[in-house]
Order: sequence, then structure tokens, then C-alpha cells
Amino acid sequence: MSLAIELVIILAIAAGTAGLASRFSLSAPLLLTAFGLVLSFVPGMPTLPLEPDVVLEGLLPPLLYATALRTPWVDLRRNKQPIALLSVGLVLFTAFAVAFVVKLVLPEVSFAIALALGAVVAPPDAVAASAVARRVSMPRRVVTLLEGESLLNDATALVLLRTAIAAISGTVGVLSTGADFVWAVAGGALTGWLLALVVAFVRHRVEDPVLDTTVSLLVPFIAYLGAEQLHGSGVIAVVVAGIMLGHRSIEMQSAMSRVTERVIWRTVQFMLESAVFLLIGLQLQDLVTAALEDESTPNTDVLVLCGAVLLTVIGARALWVYPSAYLPGLLVGRIRRNETPQSPRSVALVGWAGMRGVVTLAAALTIPEEVPGRPALVVAAFAVVAGTLLIQGTTLPWMVRRLRVVGPDPAQDALQEALLQQQAAHAGLDRLATSKRSGDAPDVVEGLESWGERVANAAWERLGSTDAERETPAAAFHRLRVNMLEAEREVVAAVRSDGSVPHDLVERVLERIDQEEAMLDGFSTGTGPSATERSSMLTSPKPGACEHLKERPLTRAPASRPDACPDCVALGERTWVHLRMCLDCGHVGCCDSSPHRHADAHYRETGHPVMRSIELGESWRWCFEDAELG
Repeated sequence: MSLAIELVIILAIAAGTAGLASRFSLSAPLLLTAFGLVLSFVPGMPTLPLEPDVVLEGLLPPLLYATALRTPWVDLRRNKQPIALLSVGLVLFTAFAVAFVVKLVLPEVSFAIALALGAVVAPPDAVAASAVARRVSMPRRVVTLLEGESLLNDATALVLLRTAIAAISGTVGVLSTGADFVWAVAGGALTGWLLALVVAFVRHRVEDPVLDTTVSLLVPFIAYLGAEQLHGSGVIAVVVAGIMLGHRSIEMQSAMSRVTERVIWRTVQFMLESAVFLLIGLQLQDLVTAALEDESTPNTDVLVLCGAVLLTVIGARALWVYPSAYLPGLLVGRIRRNETPQSPRSVALVGWAGMRGVVTLAAALTIPEEVPGRPALVVAAFAVVAGTLLIQGTTLPWMVRRLRVVGPDPAQDALQEALLQQQAAHAGLDRLATSKRSGDAPDVVEGLESWGERVANAAWERLGSTDAERETPAAAFHRLRVNMLEAEREVVAAVRSDGSVPHDLVERVLERIDQEEAMLDGFSTGTGPSATERSSMLTSPKPGACEHLKERPLTRAPASRPDACPDCVALGERTWVHLRMCLDCGHVGCCDSSPHRHADAHYRETGHPVMRSIELGESWRWCFEDAELG
């Protein structure tokens, strides 16, 4: 069977299995790995052995880059200390703990070999962490910690592995090891930073989305290979370049380029992730066969080694996460301003979410062939990958439920989206008011004003009634305009079929129609909270709340602009400090710190007892009557 046919078979099976997992709400990484384990024993099934260079230079850069592009720089900076302790401190702690256990199980193995295996199994995988975190509803800070850790810990592990392999064949000094580690980090970061600057310079001068996306596809490979040529960390170079370019995409790229890039990288990430987890499972038969044929290590020792290393990896993470979460704050004597400590339940979740992946298996295969007992070491690495995916991955949703860890609140998310959309839309309307000219056609200005108001109102309409039969104005606009576009597309398609108009002109018209329909998807009610989620907004999840808080919704659509106090505006003033919204009627009023205290006045006039903050980033409610926060 040719390589091309094998690749097609693997990709087709991977895509089909991942689609099946999505259809039945299963974990795609776990299902793909388990399916690969089964397929590895099917006669004639292509296995496509994982070559270390293919994984580290071909698969790892685009997967890291796809994750780094959507990783928020602000959140990484805010959580830099816990991420550093996980991505550097935990990797070193796990590697040396595993080395100690390997020496206990196999005393004849040198410490350098044992440390090499420790470095191999120490880093949780970025692909596994992202894939599982996207499926399980975890707090955003936990997801940030897991993704930040998994983006950077590969660099620590690969540098440590490089040092251990060098020690196997000779002597390595402490000073040279430290210098190599510092340069790996600094060289990788410098390479990624410089490449991001070059790409930013190019993108400011490129308007073609196809060319821009081509540049984007080249970035991870240039960053990784360039840093490795300089003996820096290719992983850090890819991550730094991805985070910088993702953070600055708004100022560098056109809207069409950003849309195209998102679609391309989502496709690349889906295909590579699916293929990677399937390939992990497919390696089982070859690895087990090589271990059984190796006479240097008894089979019973291999089994004991696999179990001991797996337990050590899981246990080391559990031992590390609590001290690293709380000791730094205690040693400093205070928690940094604007930073709240992690809850013990969230820390427990971080401790259990340590799935390993393809990097561990690829790194294991880089251990030199002449190393005694190499097949046993590779099988142990595979046992850690399969064990953490199948044990921790399958039980992670149960852990979330058991610990009662609350993920993002759909009501709060919907409200924040609506507030932000409202602010953005009114900023556009204000700019229209200042930039229109006296000679502009009135119907053009009125059309733009109507469009801006429609955009501003669309998000609020999705916060309204849970009655599925009631169609909002935005949904009606979406339905009617899409029907119009379908008719337009049918006419253009008929012209394309008869060939009366040049093909390239027809394609340009079709592309414009498709772009407008894609843009209109934002008006669809399907993009907002589902009916079930909107129903959940009607009751408060907080136990012990007063009856007024229990009876009121968590949020609702405001009766006026959410970025202004209408009572203050009526007085000709804009002196409010913060804004509050009544959860009975949607009245927006200024807070008690404002001169006129219209929110409090509204309660005294109407008797509506519950209001909530309508400031971005705030989700608390207040009962005036019972003086209770909820």
C-alpha cells in the first residue's frame, strides 16, 4: 500500500471518528486514541510509525501556533506566575521524581537514562489539554492555566531531554546545562519576537487574504526551524510568534484576512488533532512487539515500570499544584493586587487535568537506539500517554461535576456580549454623526443609522423571552435577507451555468453574496443562548439568597441604552459613575456614588427590589429591600 493511500485512510478514519465523537458529545481525543488502540491489532491496518522529526518539526509547530493564536495575551500576563510554576517547576519536579522511581524499579539503568524518561513524560500536551478543556465546561482561569502551561512546558521538557541524552554519551557540566537552558528560552523568545515583527511589517502592506493566509501558514515552521538552528527553543519561538500576532491581528490584518485565517487554522487544527490521537493509538502493536522481543528487560519489569511511572506522573502533579498555588502568595505576604487566589476546587481540577499526548511519544522515540532497555522506556512513555488520556481524560467531566466547579455563566456571558456589542454599535453611530457631510444622501445616512441600531439591538433580543415561537426583529431580518440572498444566488448560478458572463466575474458576485450571508449569521438567534440556557437565567444559582433574588432573572434586556443613565441625560448631565439595571422592568439608572442616584430613586418610586450591575465584567445583583448581595 502506497504512503498516499495510507495517509488518506488515516485522515478519513480520524475525521470520521472525530465527527462521530462530536455528534454524540464524546471526547474526541479519548475516542480516537481508543479506536487507534483497537485498529493497531487489525491485520493490514496502516500504522504510519511516528518519526520524531515529523512530529516535532511537522505536526507540533502548527498545532502550537493554532492554539497560541487564540490564547489571550492579557490572561497569560495576568497568570504568568502560576503558569511559570507549572510549565517549568512542575516539569522539573516530575522529571526528577520519575527518574528516582525508574532507578528503584530498574537499578541497572543509569540516572541519565532515567532522567531522559522523566523529561519525556513530564509535560502535559497542548493538544490534549485544549481538546478536553473545550469540551468540559471549566472556569476560564483554569483553561488559561492549562493552555498556558501546555504551550510552554514542552520547551522545558525538550531542553531537559536534550541535556539528559548528552549526559548519556558523555559528561555535562552544571554551568553549561544552565547556560543552555537560559539560551534555549531567550533564543526561542527572541526568534519568535523578531519573526512577529517581520510578519507585522509584511502584513501592513498585504491586502490579499490568500497571500496573508499563506504567510500565516509559514510562520510556525519558520519560527520553529529558525530557533532550533540557533540552538534555541523552537516551541517557545512558535508560541511567542503566535501570541504576538494573534494579539495584534486587529491592527495588522484586514477583516477578510482574519476571517480566512480563522477558518484555515480551525481546519488545520481539527485535521491534525484528529490524526495525531489516532496515530497515538496505532503505535501500540509495534511498541509492544519491540518490548517483548527485547531481552535486556524482563516483561514483568516492563509492566511494573509502566505502572510505577504512570502513578508517579499523576501523583507528582497532585503534590505540586497546591503548594505552587498558595505558597508564593504566603511567602510574599500578600496576593498581588487585582488577583484573586485560586479556589481549592479549581486547583484540584488543574491537578487532575494532566493528559499527555503526541509530544511525549515523539520525544521518547528520540532516545538513542543504543540505550539499554530503550523499548521498555518507549512502552512506559506510551503507557503514560494512554493512561492519562483514558484515566484522567474520561474522569475529568465527572471531576468537574463532583467538585461543583462552575464554568462560564451563560447569562453573564450573554449580558457582557450584549453590552459590548451595544457600546461598539453606538460608537459607530457617534462616528457616523461626526463624519457625515451636508451633501450625503439622506437615505444613505438613514440606512446606516438603521443598520447600526439593528446591530446594537440584535444581542439584546437574544436575552429576551424564552418563548421559542416568538421571532425577534433581528431574527426576522436574518430570515428575510437570507431568503433574498438565496434568490440572488440562484440567478447568478443560472448565469454561470449558461456561460454568458465570464467565470471570474460570476465568482466575484457569488463571493460577495456569500460574505454578506456569513456576516448575517450574527443576527441569527442560534448564535445566542439556547432556550434551555435562557430558561436557566430565570433563577439564581446562589444558595441562601433572599426570595426577591430567587424570583428575579439573572439578567434581562435593558429598557434603554445600557451605556447611559436616561434620567441624567434628561437633566442635561453625564455625571454618573456606574450604571445599574432593574431586573423587573429593565430601567437603567446611575449608582449611589453618582450625584443623582437614579437607580435607588427608581426603587423608591416603583418598589422593584432587585437591580444588577450593568458594567462590563461585573455580574453581581443587589436586593434593596433585604440589603442582600446575590
